[in-house]
Amino acid sequence: MTDHLLHIDFAKGRSLQVQLREHLVTMIHGQHFSDQALPSCRKLSDMLQVSRNTVVLVYEKLVDEGYLVSRERSGYFVSPHYVEQDYHLYSTKCSLYPAAENVRHSLNWSSRLQSDLSHYRNIKKPENWQGFPYPFVFGQTDHSLFPISQWRECSRLAQSQHEINTWMPDLIDSDDEFLVEQLRKRVLIKRGINVRNDEILITVGTQNSLYLLASLLAGKNTRLGMEEPGYPDVRNIFTHHGADVVPLHLDGDGVTLSDTMDSCDYVYVTPSHQVPTNATMPMARRKALLKRANEQDFVIIEDDYDSEVNLQERPHPALKSLDTHGRVIYVGSLSKSLSHGLRLGYLVADAEVITQARMLRRMMYRHPPVNNQRTAALFISMGYFDSYLQRLRKSYFEKWQIMKASLNCYLPDMLVNPEAGGSSFWLRLPDTVNLSELVSRCMDDGVIIEPGDVHFMDEKFKRPFIRLGFSAIEKNQIEPGIRKLALYVEHSARSGIAVAV
Repeated sequence: MTDHLLHIDFAKGRSLQVQLREHLVTMIHGQHFSDQALPSCRKLSDMLQVSRNTVVLVYEKLVDEGYLVSRERSGYFVSPHYVEQDYHLYSTKCSLYPAAENVRHSLNWSSRLQSDLSHYRNIKKPENWQGFPYPFVFGQTDHSLFPISQWRECSRLAQSQHEINTWMPDLIDSDDEFLVEQLRKRVLIKRGINVRNDEILITVGTQNSLYLLASLLAGKNTRLGMEEPGYPDVRNIFTHHGADVVPLHLDGDGVTLSDTMDSCDYVYVTPSHQVPTNATMPMARRKALLKRANEQDFVIIEDDYDSEVNLQERPHPALKSLDTHGRVIYVGSLSKSLSHGLRLGYLVADAEVITQARMLRRMMYRHPPVNNQRTAALFISMGYFDSYLQRLRKSYFEKWQIMKASLNCYLPDMLVNPEAGGSSFWLRLPDTVNLSELVSRCMDDGVIIEPGDVHFMDEKFKRPFIRLGFSAIEKNQIEPGIRKLALYVEHSARSGIAVAV
């Protein structure tokens, strides 16, 4: 055994015991120890510069779980069971299967794939956006606000024997009844929605809900109307399922009523905060839209995005709450307000639709992980979700005020819907701005902005719109970030050529 084999670059923020255990288990399965004793506890602690107690605890746990055996006065050895098992698997693999580098990839997959998804345009963000000083990204949360201690408490409760008995069994195609009940009584009721349990389906986020709906409702003869500009994932999902997606005009109050809408089977809207312009649909428009849907026989798909963080006024009731004819399908999510990594959403519709969506979901993944459902249910039931949203609104409102003041100072007259209360601002820049060049130069200086052209159906659309999210950026970075952005906008506008519109 050579010392360098046990060198570990310990990562910050993770337990030393966990990292040491992972490294040793990997080496055991890789047959690095063979019939040799592992380094003594004292030697390994000196080698890795960790406490001897850390090594002792890891060794003892590996003994308890059968990876290692302790021989008196000889030290710790790999269990014979693992040596024999891994030798058999390694020998079989070497004798029967070719090495990966010798496998020839000769299939023409392009001729076998039923569709090419590479042409769909999607919103893109740098994977390392958290490392930028001025991340004006949309749809991300400030991790410092997340109530980690309360979530851990709920997670521990979900691991109790009583709770484990509720989520350990396979629920087939059912959901955690406790979470469904909490959504019905504590979340949906605040949006004015009063439904039965059989009218709610748990999904793995908004995109999953929309994909289920497109799979059930869309086909070659289906016509979907969606806001222009709008949410590109909806455009991609329904187009992928064969639907004819048509643009619907917007004004300062959201989607407008039109003859184009009348020809649609389904109309997708984001009335709380229109994506991406942030326009909030007033009550009069909501009632008129529902009346039109009933008269013209189309169904409304309501994506209630950002409804929890309305910063300017008392939120209007959801369209679903005003629906008396069953013409609204409601899509909501805990992922956006609570945690994106949680991937929990919900679909609310007539029981017949939910039954079919449940059957389709069963063919895909049966149901979302129930342990996560139970933890989220406990988090809501104990009041932690409501208190978290209050802190979120307070933080967002402070950032919103700084953003608006900075934009009015450095980029005046470029705000669209300046009084909108969502978690981003939509700007139209001078037509002479080269948008792709602007995005690139800003990123080089640590400023992330999102180009708006992806939200328009026409790929040739060249008007320079941008969306600036403020939910994830630190408050003291907003003003200097907007100041930097304004300098690049001014330079691009002076050096560019006006776009024909």
